[in-house]
Amino acid sequence: MSTQTLNAPLDAGRATLPAESPLPMPEQSLREGRLQVPRQRTSPRMIGLRRFYILGGTAAMTAAASRMMWKVLAVNGISVLEACLLVLFVGLFAWIALSFAGAVAGFLTAVFDRGYKLGIDPDAPLPTVHTRTALLMPTYNEDPRRLLAGLQAIYESVAETGQLANFDFYVLSDTRRDDIGQAEEAAYRALCDAVGGHDRIFYRRRGDNSGRKAGNIADWVRRFGGAYPQMLILDADSLMTGDTIVRLVAGMEHNPDVGLIQTLPAVVGGRTLFARMQQFGGRVYGPVIGRGVAWWHGAESNYWGHNAIIRTQAFAEQAGLPSLPGKEPFGGHVLSHDFVEAALMRRGGWATHMVPYLKGSYEEGPPTLTDLLVRDRRWCQGNLQHAKVVGSKGLHWVSRMHMLVGIGHYFTAPMWAMLMLIGIAIPLFQGGIDLNEVLHLSPGVYWRHQDETQVIRMFAITMVVLLSPKVLGYLAMLLEPVERRGCGGTIRAFISMLLETILAALMAPVVMYVQSRGVAEVLAGKDSGWDAQQRDDGGVSWLALARGYGGLSVFGLFMGALAYAVSPSLAAWMAPVVIGMVLAIPVVGFTSSRTAGVWMHRLGLMEIPEESAPPKVLVRAAELRRAAAEAHPAG
Repeated sequence: MSTQTLNAPLDAGRATLPAESPLPMPEQSLREGRLQVPRQRTSPRMIGLRRFYILGGTAAMTAAASRMMWKVLAVNGISVLEACLLVLFVGLFAWIALSFAGAVAGFLTAVFDRGYKLGIDPDAPLPTVHTRTALLMPTYNEDPRRLLAGLQAIYESVAETGQLANFDFYVLSDTRRDDIGQAEEAAYRALCDAVGGHDRIFYRRRGDNSGRKAGNIADWVRRFGGAYPQMLILDADSLMTGDTIVRLVAGMEHNPDVGLIQTLPAVVGGRTLFARMQQFGGRVYGPVIGRGVAWWHGAESNYWGHNAIIRTQAFAEQAGLPSLPGKEPFGGHVLSHDFVEAALMRRGGWATHMVPYLKGSYEEGPPTLTDLLVRDRRWCQGNLQHAKVVGSKGLHWVSRMHMLVGIGHYFTAPMWAMLMLIGIAIPLFQGGIDLNEVLHLSPGVYWRHQDETQVIRMFAITMVVLLSPKVLGYLAMLLEPVERRGCGGTIRAFISMLLETILAALMAPVVMYVQSRGVAEVLAGKDSGWDAQQRDDGGVSWLALARGYGGLSVFGLFMGALAYAVSPSLAAWMAPVVIGMVLAIPVVGFTSSRTAGVWMHRLGLMEIPEESAPPKVLVRAAELRRAAAEAHPAG
């Protein structure tokens, strides 16, 4: 393929691109359309029974738990507050029951059934691919040297398969800062020189970055998509092995009715304690949860926006996103575009699958809780925006469910807060407040008087359902010797699971507060904006922590003192939430510390197999990034 250097109005700076191969990508209608293929050829056997188990099991568990809660509340009749609590309980229990049912299915699949799909067998000899694939790496104001070091590691890994001739690589920049744009061009030229990839690696920076990442990909499809049957979407922190990439391409070639194959990226590279928590949880709990999701999603899988391969024609024909009516945050371009693109492709007759068992797909997690919550705020707006999409004509009901689950995820935070407050308010208002008796107030006493046996049983069942996905993930990990050793062994992995659970519980009130505030901001019309993500653990100052979480800590102290003034028993009842609020600054600071992460690593805690036996692509990426940082310490 010949290349040419362009300075067209479409591009900013100096773009190096191949000859264009346009592919029409019409804007889709959300008001018109129909489901083209009700049941896909690649849909698993007995998919109806699988979904009946998941949804029917969730409904049965929720009904049984709701009946128990009804008996607790109905001892002296149902008040308005008790009715509100029951409604919240039903919704929240259904939420954790759905996760439990999926985790059980995922555990059984991991233990008894390899569950290979689409002929993609990671243990089989590497297949030979025959079609061309473009690897696309969108970027927005990222560190270009770090970004392209990762791309170089991927390039070299693909070259080692002996099939590099079938792959091209594109850096698709939406960077707005000219200094970063110039650094991108310099890093791009250095990359091409280093690997001899001038005819295989391309770069352009859009002159107009409308539509954000979705618009970036769509721009490439319309200009160059006609030359490539597949495109593999990477994120700025993505890493994938050449072996995995080739197997994904072969899966697309052998299944011409499949439009998308999503991998389950493993979180790697964590150095702070928070990042190590994320990667340990993702590695131990993630496979069971991912297998469970894939088991019942079948050919209607979701799409997470990266580390996935897509049939370019299917994407162009079906995934052109319209602007949503109204003003931001609910109107305008679609933020969480990946969910919608997968739903539209499935509506158009293309199967979408996830292959959670296929390793060799990696990403990096945010280094701190603060960075996670900043990113989560944008996801919150994007998911709530799906309220305008979920009712679109012709979507498969599972695609609608993906969106409803995404919306529900953010409403669980305010629902938990309301449940807690109502649980405290019911004893206060039950029969009126007697100021002479207020010092004897204890929600615990009230709930025991309702039906102590049922209350204890209800609490135990809720905890089992809530924590079982973690326990099942731990058990599944123990059954795989390589995984067990890589996670530190049976004892250390168990201690890591306990520490991760305790720290997550301490941070839960912070997450609940921030997510609730995010939902309120979106409903009030506040847009999230578009900022570059933090990839490295640059450290968090105590002043920044005080500014970010000081108000929450003060509020927690106030609530704890007020509760104690009313009744020591009430203070004890509220302690789990109050402690999390009061300790927000030190907990976030401690988990944001790289020193704490190194300490855990030395103790063999929060370990993952990629640390003890890292794949070559991770080692190479780390070497290149370290060399880039040493050569350009200020950059």
